[in-house]
Amino acid sequence: MLQVCAAWSTAVSIPRHATSSSMLLSMTNNNDNNDSNNNNNKNRRSFISKGTISFLTWSSFAWGGNSQLPACAIAKNPRYIENQIEMKYGNGPDGNPRTRGILVRRFTGDSTPYSFPVGPVRLVKEWPEQPPFDEKDFTRADSNDDGTFYSLPRLVYHIDEPAVSSLTQYYRKNIPPKSRILDICSSWVSHYPLEFPKTMKRIAGTGINPLELVANDQFGKGDTIARNLNNDPTLPYADGEFDVVTCVVSIDYLIHPIEVLKEVHRVLRPGGKVIISQSNRCFPSKAIGMWLKMNDRQHLELINGYFQYAGGFQPRKAFDITATGEGQNGFDPMFIIEAIKA
Repeated sequence: MLQVCAAWSTAVSIPRHATSSSMLLSMTNNNDNNDSNNNNNKNRRSFISKGTISFLTWSSFAWGGNSQLPACAIAKNPRYIENQIEMKYGNGPDGNPRTRGILVRRFTGDSTPYSFPVGPVRLVKEWPEQPPFDEKDFTRADSNDDGTFYSLPRLVYHIDEPAVSSLTQYYRKNIPPKSRILDICSSWVSHYPLEFPKTMKRIAGTGINPLELVANDQFGKGDTIARNLNNDPTLPYADGEFDVVTCVVSIDYLIHPIEVLKEVHRVLRPGGKVIISQSNRCFPSKAIGMWLKMNDRQHLELINGYFQYAGGFQPRKAFDITATGEGQNGFDPMFIIEAIKA
């Protein structure tokens, strides 16, 4: 369940399988197509872009109340971490300085009552030699600049706690220590285990909102670059710079996914790994048209097709890592596609 941290936070919880863009339009105020609101959005985007974000000096820890968990598991890592984040806007000479404090709760993925099975999914679709896609496959209900849509930081979760936790546990088991990791299409959380900033050689991030990237405490200091991959699908990194690239529930928004995966291939070392995770939650007005017409299994086949046309990857492996536990019929599903650079 998403946490709305402040009145201005444009949090959206889209029910499963929802595809009506009217649901999103009614919940946000930066997706209106009329000229007046577009001008206001541009002004607001400029205002927000001059802002800063910082963590205050205190944080509180909350543990899950599951009495069946062993005490050592509870003591090792908390289930939740709460931080107060201070955001400052309008610091420039023409700005109207404002400060807002926001209480955010982070899911650690640990000390939960869930189980995390990993089941292989067989990829069977045979793709033709040339990409069969056309322009309309990548059209979106809202074709306006993504920079405007995402100009306000959304310090909320877009998948539920079981899905976050399953991904965290998968990362822990499948990303070796001392790896150099890049998280693309990133935000204020990357869902890595709490120990990763200490056990990994490097964690870098690129995403569309610079304030969300700064709020992500798992990235190395200053190791974030804001980039709208729908405007520029290149990655601002050197060849072979990373061991692992991750992308969380975002590939459905990319209008140049094959070009982005070619860039992912370039920045990976030989033998490096890509981990694409996907659920069935989305902003329907921003997801590409063909994605909204597909089910979970078809999404995995589509991502596999993207990898094929990007080239240079070994045969892909897909997994269903959806968490189980009490109430599991209501959990968000979670799937993985892994690809190794040949």
